[in-house]
Amino acid sequence: MINRLRTDGISWIILIGTLLLLLEVSFFDGGVLIFLCIAAFCIYLGRKKLPSKSGRMLMWFGIIVLVVNIFNTVAFKFSLFALLLYVIFRYADSKKSPKTVQPSFKEGAPPLTAPVVLKRAAIQNEWFGRKKTPEGVYEWEDINVQGIIGDTVIDLGNTYLPKGTSVVTVRNILGNIEILVPYDVEVSIHHSVLAGAIEVFEHQEPRVFNESLYYQTPGYEEAPQKVKVVISMWVGDLEVKRT
Repeated sequence: MINRLRTDGISWIILIGTLLLLLEVSFFDGGVLIFLCIAAFCIYLGRKKLPSKSGRMLMWFGIIVLVVNIFNTVAFKFSLFALLLYVIFRYADSKKSPKTVQPSFKEGAPPLTAPVVLKRAAIQNEWFGRKKTPEGVYEWEDINVQGIIGDTVIDLGNTYLPKGTSVVTVRNILGNIEILVPYDVEVSIHHSVLAGAIEVFEHQEPRVFNESLYYQTPGYEEAPQKVKVVISMWVGDLEVKRT
């Protein structure tokens, strides 16, 4: 119940902040919307011109304009102030009634002697920049990667995929995604995007706007070895090809 109240408090802050931003842009300060559109256009155009110097400058100019405009909105100031009050309240509440945990053991239960193994993922989260699986052979673990701006390259040909279903999950805001799949591996792709282009093997969609699409190779259901790909992104192109 307490966890539910904590989650609801943060949810209300986000909801009210979003509503304030929409009201501010729609009725009180239309200039914010214009600058946000300019920033988005500069980021998109700059990314298209990467890795040239003009492309980097244009993209970072758009990012700076975007951040400055968001920081100057009433909605952001309210959200920051409300979040600060919430953190102070939670800290004061934890001091009054600190949480205690009482371990419980079942009689006759075997001792927990198995060690915990920590493994580094083959591809790491990056807010900004290019993300790519290792060039050489790497040990397979299900991939779950996310970022804000930057391209993502996942090469499944440099690893040994186990029997069963291997999962690849990618979340990104702005950037292209390229996935290389071995010829003998069946694959399914669930792709959600606001704007971009799609090329999955021989199938091409040059312009996609606010769609959720699903692709599956013919032998996917019966295959003993297959890959399930789930992608969620705002703006960018998706390319899936054989390797």
